[in-house]
Amino acid sequence: MTLSLLHTASDTEKPGQLHASWQAVIGQEFHQPYMQALRAFLQQEKAAGKTLFPPGPLIFNAFNQTPFEQVRVVIIGQDPYHGPGQAHGLSFSVPSGVALPPSLRNIFKEIETDLGIRMGERGDLTPWARQGVLLLNATLTVPLGQAGGHQNQGWERFTDAAIAALNQRREGLVFVLWGSYAQKKGAMIDPNKHLILSSVHPSPLSAHRGFFGNHQFSRINQYLTARGEAPINWQL
Repeated sequence: MTLSLLHTASDTEKPGQLHASWQAVIGQEFHQPYMQALRAFLQQEKAAGKTLFPPGPLIFNAFNQTPFEQVRVVIIGQDPYHGPGQAHGLSFSVPSGVALPPSLRNIFKEIETDLGIRMGERGDLTPWARQGVLLLNATLTVPLGQAGGHQNQGWERFTDAAIAALNQRREGLVFVLWGSYAQKKGAMIDPNKHLILSSVHPSPLSAHRGFFGNHQFSRINQYLTARGEAPINWQL
């Protein structure tokens, strides 16, 4: 990772930089002391020989795939996957050809049950992102094999700023909060302006306690349709 990967975007965007639409609403965060400290921390991690995920150009992939004004649904995750080749900057998503992680497999099972569609083995959720589903992890980087290894270093404040901007400047969004971590993250969301859907996490440890059968994917589409918007095509 280089210093430039945490710089803000110019009019001519380059991989790894923040999309101009997001730059306009949260770009000031890059000038805050906490972000400068985060930048220094990430440089130290690289200097110590650690492998960080996702690759530098994909750190802001969620923002770059789903510009601010195009966001319709927000699915909040916790950390990027910490295994080789898995993380590519979208919560719960893995690149095509990578085996489905257990939580994503359970998400697909619920979609199949809820909507009666076949999901298959492709775990790249980029098509969702391009329809307005912001797949946002609370922490945007992680070291190899160390789940949560970059928590409490500043990323949470940055992603809080993104959620706050959506809450304040947009209305009629759907916020999907799976598990206690995401639910705490979503405490700032105004339920009078947005639809908030909560359940346990899709992890195999908890999915059978209320994730399966929550019908949230159909509820998202019903809400969007009632607002005169196109539903999300969840099939990949």
